[in-house]
Amino acid sequence: MISPLAHIHPDAVIGDNCEIGPFCFVDANVVIGDNNHLMNSVTLLSGTRMGNDNTLFPGAVIGAIPQDLKFRGEETTAEIGDNNTIRENVTINRGTAAKGRTVVGSNNLLMEGMHVGHDCFIGSGCIIGNSTKIAGEVVIDDFAIISASVLIHQFCHIGSYVMVSGGTRTGQDVPPFCIAAREPVAYCGLNLVGLKRRNFPTEVINALHSAYLILYQNSKLFNERIAEIRENVMPCKEIDYLLDFLANSKRGFIGK
Repeated sequence: MISPLAHIHPDAVIGDNCEIGPFCFVDANVVIGDNNHLMNSVTLLSGTRMGNDNTLFPGAVIGAIPQDLKFRGEETTAEIGDNNTIRENVTINRGTAAKGRTVVGSNNLLMEGMHVGHDCFIGSGCIIGNSTKIAGEVVIDDFAIISASVLIHQFCHIGSYVMVSGGTRTGQDVPPFCIAAREPVAYCGLNLVGLKRRNFPTEVINALHSAYLILYQNSKLFNERIAEIRENVMPCKEIDYLLDFLANSKRGFIGK
């Protein structure tokens, strides 16, 4: 059902069985899939691309131009996957020439008032808390949990299965599988509760624990610590992912 009080541009493409409430605004150059529910006063601006089965609460604004002074009106997109819950007043800006698109995957919960900056890539299965602000070109991997009122600096990389504590601010990468908290932000141990809830095998958790002990409790040079992890810790895809994450970190990763 589409409310007669909603404004739908004739060039917008709306999938089957969508519910669009009163005072919604759907711009030209917008494509949304099937079974989406837009509550009242949702705004989808030019460049928005949305999959299926998403629910958007009042005041959400998707596809607004970036808050980046380098933006020159280039054609870019804000791409949303499937089965996301996007709560009140969430804003997701579209991309710039840097990457051309902002991407939010599937099965995410984006809570009230949070912001996704231009050219961000957010994976799937993430939970991002109220009023959290994510600057441009941030990458958040799958199944990350970012608590409320977190500030994430431009270009940071947040690993999978992390728990970032409420009120934290970070200007560095947060490695996967860990808890990040305190002021200034610091490594606070493995995210054991999250890993157990996701049914990680005990031997994998033990391997990650051993790797992080070497990484944070060892006074050797970084390359020596990485070599020690490769030599002494049980090989598995999670350890490979952790080592690749560290090797590719451009802003450095959080300390202890």
